[in-house]
Amino acid sequence: MLLLDQITKQYRQPNGETLDILDVPHYEVGAGEQVALIGPSGCGKTTLLHIVAGITQPTSGKVVLDGIEVTKYSEAARDRIRADKLGYVFQTFNLLPGFSALENVVLGMTFARGKRDPARARHLLQRVGLEHRATHRPGKMSVGEQQRVAVARALANKPKLLLADEPTANVDPNNQHQMVELIRETCREEEIALIMVTHNMEVADQFERVDKLVDVNRVVAEALAEHA
Repeated sequence: MLLLDQITKQYRQPNGETLDILDVPHYEVGAGEQVALIGPSGCGKTTLLHIVAGITQPTSGKVVLDGIEVTKYSEAARDRIRADKLGYVFQTFNLLPGFSALENVVLGMTFARGKRDPARARHLLQRVGLEHRATHRPGKMSVGEQQRVAVARALANKPKLLLADEPTANVDPNNQHQMVELIRETCREEEIALIMVTHNMEVADQFERVDKLVDVNRVVAEALAEHA
């Protein structure tokens, strides 16, 4: 489903020096597989997700998603691939404040090739326990409810791969386990591969496969070795 091959990401700093963020020789996730990717803040987790999603281009290397080499396409083409193949649960939700929960989920279908399907949007809201909040705007909802709307929206286009960036960061600890299980169960039902990025070991412990970014990203491994 997902293959990363020789991925690097560097940024040019104001002083002209190069800052290395990612060096990922090889990484794979199979169809329908669920992975927790763990690591401390500042170790490149979000940058890696953005590269997988085609939001950011790597400095070098290739990303292959469902047989498509995403990295060789233009930004506009990557946007279309992302709409067709990916769901993304952002840490900051990115819900549109002027739209209801139902409208936010329907908008998740806008750029995919399939037509808007309000019935599916309502089903997804029911799936996350928010059918009774369908007409409410984000500002009238709790943080946990907004997070669940964000999950429903990310699933709206029937993606092949769901990326979740610290999805429990803004959820009450008492509801954390429930949120992760909700995402995992829905992905299992719809045969969606899942990569959940987290620094929380309680979240990671809910997964059979747990990958440490220090084992995936050589930049992190080298930095830790220097400070050992």
